[in-house]
Amino acid sequence: MATAMLTTRDRTLAPLAEARRDEPGTITIGLVNNMGDAAIRATERQFGGLLQADDLDVRVRYFHLPQVPRSETARATFLTSYASVHELWDDPVDGLIVTGAEPRAPRLQDEPYWPMLTKLIDWAEGNTISTIWSCLAAHAAVLHLDGVARRPLASKLFGLFDCAKACDHPMLAGAVTHWPVPHSRLNDLDKAELAARGYVVLSSSPIAGADTFCKQRGSLFIFFQGHLEYDAQTLLREYIRDITRFINGERDTYPNMPHAYFNETFGADFERVRARAVAAPSADILAHIAEIPVAKSLINTWRASATNIYKNWLHYLADEKRRRAAR
Repeated sequence: MATAMLTTRDRTLAPLAEARRDEPGTITIGLVNNMGDAAIRATERQFGGLLQADDLDVRVRYFHLPQVPRSETARATFLTSYASVHELWDDPVDGLIVTGAEPRAPRLQDEPYWPMLTKLIDWAEGNTISTIWSCLAAHAAVLHLDGVARRPLASKLFGLFDCAKACDHPMLAGAVTHWPVPHSRLNDLDKAELAARGYVVLSSSPIAGADTFCKQRGSLFIFFQGHLEYDAQTLLREYIRDITRFINGERDTYPNMPHAYFNETFGADFERVRARAVAAPSADILAHIAEIPVAKSLINTWRASATNIYKNWLHYLADEKRRRAAR
């Protein structure tokens, strides 16, 4: 089995080889990281910063789906500390987080990793206390489990969206009435259809729709269409990535500016960038973007809400693990 060390802002979590599910007083989390090569390390840091509770011993293990397309560089460097999901079958975890991936096919069933992802969904129901499904993974899970199909959006839902608490639920204990959430997706799930299939919507937005929802199956499945784990600059990095693809001729349309993300000054700066890039795409535009001092102006206004929700999840795992052990 591979070994790994996840360093967070406050402490270093135990090596993967020591992260045994049957250790008393220990919560073991599996992170199945399907994000693109450039985002692998950032995703580790982002989730690692949330998987903390002062009164719990939290261990994290890393896994990857071998069928997710990767560069040789990523396989030789980023993924050396990761184990294949096959190792989960005989050595399960208490809680599981499955991230999304950048879509490559119009239909989820045509993604190269679809058969393995659906096997993971079925496995998680009977072998975890709770699993979090993020973004595309959430879309895949509800499609596989209940036939709820995602709907293409007219344009990418991208930016910060105000989401409101939709019900009282243990995952939202201590939550404020509403909070901003980063969203970055091309598809959506119908809130009414989710409710009709037995899903409980925990938070929602007039613009972004169902934000967080859950369903109690053999495991408590929690679904995030948004990205509470994002850091303050993640949307900026995605935006610049898409601008770069447009300038390099890798996409036909110029990307929309992230909603409610930049202040007025930097919004105007990026409008001027758009006008230049649409009129005459050139590499020097990217150099100009690098000179815009926007990064330091960005504030993670969703951090407190993200920390609260993930802490609630960790305590649910700990309480449920103790309850099952006492049976």
